[in-house]
Amino acid sequence: MDLITLTGLRVRGNHGVFDFERRDGQDFVVDVVLELDLGPAAVSDDVRDTVHYGELASRLAEIVAGPPVNLIETLARRLVDACLADERVARATVTVHKPQAPIPLTFADVSVTMSGAR
Repeated sequence: MDLITLTGLRVRGNHGVFDFERRDGQDFVVDVVLELDLGPAAVSDDVRDTVHYGELASRLAEIVAGPPVNLIETLARRLVDACLADERVARATVTVHKPQAPIPLTFADVSVTMSGAR
């Protein structure tokens, strides 16, 4: 399998279990790895033969900016499902980072990684 990787997609969302997270929102960062056969696109040189990563980024951003969920696990699953909506994708791995998570200690990042396959 070949890979398409999208890293560092930063989108404002209102996810979290606390009222202030849902009210004020925060930035979420999304990384995606798609596993698929890129041979047809390499031969045809036609964007219609691959996953258009710009369109994928827009769809993922819509989900992150959309209706809030309590857990980034739920958000990650929705993003995986969106990636797998394209039948050419054999496997999708999504990491959702929540760098401003409400943790009363110094930390660099909190993230959840989920995968899904056909």
